[in-house]
Amino acid sequence: MIGVYFVASLLATTVSAGSAADLEGTWTTKSRAVVTGPGFYDAVNDKFIEPDLTGISYSFTADGYYEEAFYRAIANPQNPACPQGIMQWQHGRYTIGRDGSLHLTPIAVDGRQLLSDPCSSSTGTYTRYNQTEKYNSFTVAVDPYYDSMRLDLYSFDGSPMHPMYLTYRPPEMLPTTTLNPISKKTKRHLESKTKPSFDLGKVISRDNLIDPNRLMWVGIIMSAMGGIAMFMS
Repeated sequence: MIGVYFVASLLATTVSAGSAADLEGTWTTKSRAVVTGPGFYDAVNDKFIEPDLTGISYSFTADGYYEEAFYRAIANPQNPACPQGIMQWQHGRYTIGRDGSLHLTPIAVDGRQLLSDPCSSSTGTYTRYNQTEKYNSFTVAVDPYYDSMRLDLYSFDGSPMHPMYLTYRPPEMLPTTTLNPISKKTKRHLESKTKPSFDLGKVISRDNLIDPNRLMWVGIIMSAMGGIAMFMS
C-alpha cells in the first residue's frame, strides 16, 4: 500500500512544500465523504454526524488554525465480520518547523472520539480525545490523474498518509476558538444518516464525558452497596 502512494507521489507535479499559504483549504481523501466543519461534528449539541463512507479530512487556515475529522473502520483479524468503527474530531493551532515539519496542537477539551465495537457491546463509547500530532513533511501538488490539488502528509517515521484532495478554499471549518469548555453540560450522542455494519448508531449518551475506565469502579461500588443492603435486610 505504501508503495502505491509513493508511486503516486512521483506522478504528481510538486507545487510547494512547507508553505502555510499552500496548506490553506479543506482537504479530504478520495471518497470525499468526510469533510471537516458542522457536517461532521455538531458543536452546539456536541454530537457526531455519521458520513456515508469512511475517510479523513484536514482543514487549515493561512494564519495557523487547523481542524481534522477521521472516520475509519478497524479490521478484526480474529473475526472479520466484527470490525470496529471510530470517529475522531479535533481542532487547534498548527506550526511549520524550519525543517518543513508540521506540528498540530489541539484544544485539549474540545477533541472527541466515538468508538464502536458491536460484537463486544451494543453501545459505543464517546469520550474526550486529545492527541498532538507531528508530520515530518508535507507537499502540495497537482495530481495529473485527478487534475486536482493534492496534499500529501508524511508521518513522523516518513510513511505517507492517504493522499487528500482540495475540496474547499477558503476552508470549511467550525470556529477556531474553544467550543466546549469543561463547565458546559450538554447531551452528547451520534446522529446517524446511514447504519454501517459496525453500527455506530448505538452510542452511550451522557452529560459528562467520563473516562470509560471509570465505569468499572461504578460497577464495583454498586455491587458493594447491593451486598450491604442484603446484609442489613
